[in-house]
Amino acid sequence: MPNRQRSGRWIRLGSHCAPLLLAAAFPGLVALCCLAALSSARAGSDGGDPKAMWVLPQSVPAYLYQLTDIGGLRSRLERQGLSFIFSYYGDAFDNPAGGVKQGPGYDGRFGVIMEGDLEKLAGWSGAKVHASIHSIFGTQFSGANLDNLMLVSSVEAPPTIWLFNLWIEQDLTSKVNLRIGQFTAAQDFIVSRNADLFVNSTFGWPMLNTQNLPSGGPNYPEAALGARLQVKLTDQLILRAAIFDGDPAGSGSNNPVTSDKYGLAFRLRDPPFVIAEAVYGYGGAQLSGAQQNPNQEGDGKLAAVDQAGPRLAASPSALPGVVKIGAWYNAGSFPLQDFTQSGITPPQRPGDAAVYGVFEQTLWRVPGSPNRALGFFARGVAAPSDRSEVDRYADAGFTFRGPLARRPEDIIGLAFAYGRISPDAAASDRAFAALTGAPMPIRDYEAAIELTYRWKLAESWFIQPDLQYIFHPGGNIANPANPASGSAIPNALVLGLRTALQF
Repeated sequence: MPNRQRSGRWIRLGSHCAPLLLAAAFPGLVALCCLAALSSARAGSDGGDPKAMWVLPQSVPAYLYQLTDIGGLRSRLERQGLSFIFSYYGDAFDNPAGGVKQGPGYDGRFGVIMEGDLEKLAGWSGAKVHASIHSIFGTQFSGANLDNLMLVSSVEAPPTIWLFNLWIEQDLTSKVNLRIGQFTAAQDFIVSRNADLFVNSTFGWPMLNTQNLPSGGPNYPEAALGARLQVKLTDQLILRAAIFDGDPAGSGSNNPVTSDKYGLAFRLRDPPFVIAEAVYGYGGAQLSGAQQNPNQEGDGKLAAVDQAGPRLAASPSALPGVVKIGAWYNAGSFPLQDFTQSGITPPQRPGDAAVYGVFEQTLWRVPGSPNRALGFFARGVAAPSDRSEVDRYADAGFTFRGPLARRPEDIIGLAFAYGRISPDAAASDRAFAALTGAPMPIRDYEAAIELTYRWKLAESWFIQPDLQYIFHPGGNIANPANPASGSAIPNALVLGLRTALQF
């Protein structure tokens, strides 16, 4: 849930926007300028074509890898089975219209990922260990400017240094895999490869889950202790289920970082959270049991570049698709949303649950260029209205990999998301407004539409211009900039730019 901040000062889009957009792309721009200068110097010394200085460098991640391979130590460790990955995500935004206030902001994350092959390291067959640390920074743009529920950045979180993943995984057979430790459900469940393209957080872990579950559930930035079992029955069918501690950060705050500042809570005594899903692929879909949601952590191949977009199959003419059906249940206590007849303190009811479905389909491939393809995704989640703030959620979108023949690995996408405030919660608002006589908006829904273009600069390096429009920020709550007026937060237009780099 956003860390809500209150301010009524309005700023006009202007000189504030450009510096922040440049800040988001700063690491990439610095590397680009440095390599351009080197190219220029080389061209000058060799008497070559001076236009060579404008050739886009294709080896920035490789160059940064060399810088971090001090004395060849990193390379030697990799050969011995221990690898390190460094990642940077930077999102800069400005909302020229709407929201609680207008102005620029940014959210960023620098991550260090470690993975060990225990067979190479210790002779432990079929096992690996994984850990990651995030340095999260920025202004928390959604919380400060919009007060909305669908955070416009999937990396937005309160600034901190955070232990994210810490788990061990064992292949029990060639088809059965077990993971135990600290991780998130959002890395494997309710994931759409097409939806991973988008910057808004709801296209990863849906808004219904973040609003209804304690601490937002086992989702970035708050991983939880748990276990996940995965069985690949056939090449077309995977079953997976997981159990987690049901309150990763602990009670007392809607902001996980307030309760668990460094990701070290390691809670185990709360009522459990259980989630399970079945995955069926057809049309030659290449199912994988590996981590799929790059916005949670990323991986060494920058899955955001390599995996986002339409699913591809071995056959150039195939149009693969995937269907996922699942459900989750949290055994904790949840307040009834309509408690107007029971006093100030809402009564508690045991358990909350949801069912969901995910559909992905490659719709069309460019003749003669099978990797250039149009994809579609749709997801839906439903929860009981009496104890869920958000009881219905749906999103859908299109992605097109290789919109230009000369740029076959770029991706463009358009998506829409909608989350409905439960009728019980809305009824409670109406009763409260009638009781007090004060003007106030009635919560109904929040929705977002996003248009984005991912421009691949090199392997594991991209920039991504982004445009979002947020309808009914906060679900149509009163504007904290002027609460006495009883008016809702205006719809918001958000301009953004993401850059991501891994090496």
